[in-house]
Amino acid sequence: MRRVALSALLAHWRRHPLQLATLLLGLALATALWSGVQAINAEARASYARAAGVLGQDRLESLVPARGLPHLDQDIFVSLRRAGWQVSPLLEGQWSRAGISVQIVGLDPFTAPRSALPGMILDETRITDFLAPPGLAYGAPETVAALTGVVGLPPLAAAEGMAPGLLFTDIGIAQSLLRAEGRLSRLLILPDQPRSRPELAAIAPGLERRAPIEQADSAQLTGSFHLNLTAFGLLSFAVGLFIVHSAIGLAFEQRRPMFRTLRALGLPLRDLVVVLAGEVVLLALVAGLVGIALGYLIAAALLPDVAATLRGLYGATVSGSLSLRPEWWLGGLGMALAGAAIAAGQSLWRLWRLPLLAPAQPTAWARASTRALARQGIAAGGLALVAVLAAVHGQGIAGGFILLGALLISAALALPGILALMLAGGARLARGALAQWFWADTRQQLPGLSLALMALLLALSANIGVGTMVASFRLTFTDWLDQRLPSELYVTARDQEEARRLRDWLAPRIDALLPIWKVEGTILGGPVEIYGVADHRTYPDNWPLILGEADTWQVLARGQGMIVNEQLWRRADLALGDTVPLPGGAVRALVGVYADYGNPKGQVILGLDDLTALYPDVDRRRYAIRTDPAAVPELKTALTEEFGLPSDSMIDQGRVKEISLMVFERTFLVTGALNVLTMAVAGFAMFTSLLTLSTMRLPQLAPVWALGLTRRRLARLELIRAMLLAGLTLLVAVPVGLILAWVLLAVINVAAFGWKLPMHLFPADWLWLGLLALAAAGLAAAWPAWRLARLAPSDLLKVFADER
Repeated sequence: MRRVALSALLAHWRRHPLQLATLLLGLALATALWSGVQAINAEARASYARAAGVLGQDRLESLVPARGLPHLDQDIFVSLRRAGWQVSPLLEGQWSRAGISVQIVGLDPFTAPRSALPGMILDETRITDFLAPPGLAYGAPETVAALTGVVGLPPLAAAEGMAPGLLFTDIGIAQSLLRAEGRLSRLLILPDQPRSRPELAAIAPGLERRAPIEQADSAQLTGSFHLNLTAFGLLSFAVGLFIVHSAIGLAFEQRRPMFRTLRALGLPLRDLVVVLAGEVVLLALVAGLVGIALGYLIAAALLPDVAATLRGLYGATVSGSLSLRPEWWLGGLGMALAGAAIAAGQSLWRLWRLPLLAPAQPTAWARASTRALARQGIAAGGLALVAVLAAVHGQGIAGGFILLGALLISAALALPGILALMLAGGARLARGALAQWFWADTRQQLPGLSLALMALLLALSANIGVGTMVASFRLTFTDWLDQRLPSELYVTARDQEEARRLRDWLAPRIDALLPIWKVEGTILGGPVEIYGVADHRTYPDNWPLILGEADTWQVLARGQGMIVNEQLWRRADLALGDTVPLPGGAVRALVGVYADYGNPKGQVILGLDDLTALYPDVDRRRYAIRTDPAAVPELKTALTEEFGLPSDSMIDQGRVKEISLMVFERTFLVTGALNVLTMAVAGFAMFTSLLTLSTMRLPQLAPVWALGLTRRRLARLELIRAMLLAGLTLLVAVPVGLILAWVLLAVINVAAFGWKLPMHLFPADWLWLGLLALAAAGLAAAWPAWRLARLAPSDLLKVFADER
């Protein structure tokens, strides 16, 4: 009996292939967007793990300068080795040329931990090439491919298993590339140390131990971004489930006569439910496998932009290539099964409670809509209360996303009720029988279209919210760059002696020479950069302060205080006047806070004399030059002729802005792509719902046609109805999207990045989005309307002959 029942049930899909395609495609799209996002996140986590494991850094302690200076002297390494300390030198730095950047890691292959070295470095036949000038650099295959043809690097060799964005080379070659002769970044402490070695303080009192790099560091730093991606994936998955729920619900409604017949023939209710559940599982597995394949393609297309985002916002390097990892494709298959179960659960429950001889009329669905609308309104109110509580009492990223999720779901559940009120208002203003029928009929279609309209609301709200956030960030970031980059030229000398000669040569030829000197260290438990600024009008005239007095810069010049960026201020919960400990033991009072968009690190600014007094070994090679903008090209030429400075050591103001804005645009490409995908899925959901309703609406349309309305006019009214509902949904989506933007800018952005952005409104973007929504609704309704316009009169006449 079960086999006969299964055959009868599957025959429905043979008679309705388009409905089957809609169900499979909806679930495949939902699975694709979810699994694509998870594939990206899995690849990022694997990249973080590889980066943390470079040279065993995730399990080996390091020796670093105690006062936070970026380099230590090479002689210290020699002294420690002679004293019996088993240490290995490392030099790390960013190498850039012509807009291309890579992290250089210089090592000593004879003392480095062999278990952490790429196998090719240990190849005795190539060790000579590795050590002898011009040397040899090893990198991940994608890194080597990206750097092929770049001038200034040693010969490159690909090594599997390496972290992306890194090049391993001999430490002497690295010192030459990074212009750091005689300097090291740190020393790795090897596991096996002699017991008789002297104390560290007796040989190198200026060094301190640093704990191993935790694998979770990068993951914690970028966790907000990956949570944001996951939220996008979940939103897209939910939008896709609306399609599946609609298709499964229609199939159950259409097969009610079959269910009644099978029950009457003796099939137990339990067996019928089991067979239908097995059918859903089978369809979910097929759609899930297709969705995983699509998700792989989506992830492969978006991964380069995600890598650019993580590099731009957090400085984290992620591989640009994608691997087929079990954790994301198995998860995608699980989500497909769970989604199908959620979509079919309500219909299976209704079937379980269906009396044996219940009438098999599709209108039963519509009769229950009033009660469902009331339940949705109650749920929407409850979630709105959750959103308010999260806004008032929530903390951190988790609280922000609870607020975000409750807000969006509450708005989606409230949408049918809001649209019903709008349509009721339109009906009261209608004049004439046709207009009154149109408004009443549109309201009657709400139950069948509610899921698609909720999906459209979510997509529109996400587009408005994220678009407002990105556009506000772009506007604020551009203005901030104009303020923070007042100097006409930025120059970096190759060594300290060249820097001294540059100062002497430039002094009589320019308006001002402003040092850009910094050290790195740890303040209040987090990494920071400590800069010194000169006593010059450039800073008070151009540097935007969030908090501070009128004489803040004079206080800095006297060495009596410090200012910090917004990230450090928020992270440490500081207030003006608080004393903050600096690396090395000094303390300074906080006298100001400045905006520092796009920087994942904390920053501190001291007076220049104060910085050099505290850290006399500070790197003094970089300067900002104030001069006539028209004189910049001539000055760059003179510096090249006089000092032989390469072009990448001289960057003008325009180029810095261009690079910064280019990184910004790449950073948010992934959110734009996900917005487009979500809108596409919402449009498809509306199309499937309208197509579904078109097969069920003949009883409502046939009487109107019989009264004299032509099929073409009815088709035009169907188009207008779809566009009207899309327009009304947009009206609801605008305030929801703006609240979403506020949450992103004022709550999640602060918790994730440490800075708060001002919110700007962009009505022109809403207009374009509204036109897109109307176009999507029009396209979704076009085919059902075309079918109605070409429907044979005999099909409409049959309505009056059928038993209804």
